[in-house]
Amino acid sequence: MGIPPQDSTRPDPGTGRRLHPEIFLARRRARLEKVLQHPLVSPRDSGAPEVTRTFLREEAEELYWNELEWEKLMAEEMSQGGSELVELAFPGFLAFIDGLLLKEAGPDSKVPAHPRPEVVEDLLLFLSHHCLELLPDNDADSRLELRMTERLIDLVLYRLHGLSTDGLDRLEMTRRDEEEQWN
Repeated sequence: MGIPPQDSTRPDPGTGRRLHPEIFLARRRARLEKVLQHPLVSPRDSGAPEVTRTFLREEAEELYWNELEWEKLMAEEMSQGGSELVELAFPGFLAFIDGLLLKEAGPDSKVPAHPRPEVVEDLLLFLSHHCLELLPDNDADSRLELRMTERLIDLVLYRLHGLSTDGLDRLEMTRRDEEEQWN
């Protein structure tokens, strides 16, 4: 599947204008920065050769599609609301992300850790592109897949920026509850 071409856009539901995956991702980051009340700084690129970057990205994309299809077949997490259980629906994908961001190898490892944050950024764009593909669909399965993929983007952002999932989730829920109270 690969990274979507730059001209691959979807209408922004709020304005009707075309939305790029980069903008979709920037909005997710901005929402997270608002919750944290400070900017997120991405780790430096590792300088991985393009062939390595492409290989790792394609492997992770394949994991995403396989785990998504498995969940559709099993309908376990998806039938229970999905977005709260994304960690259970995408264990291989999230473990792969953790491996891409590993900063220290185990004591028995024969090779040092080589974090690849640029590959994680590529995967965030891939997931953002998929969300944009799902936006126009109104059927229940597509809406659920969209919510799950958006949650997966958040989980990947947490990992990329070294944020604790538990504390941040509570912060987000509190802010969401406050916003709903005022609306």
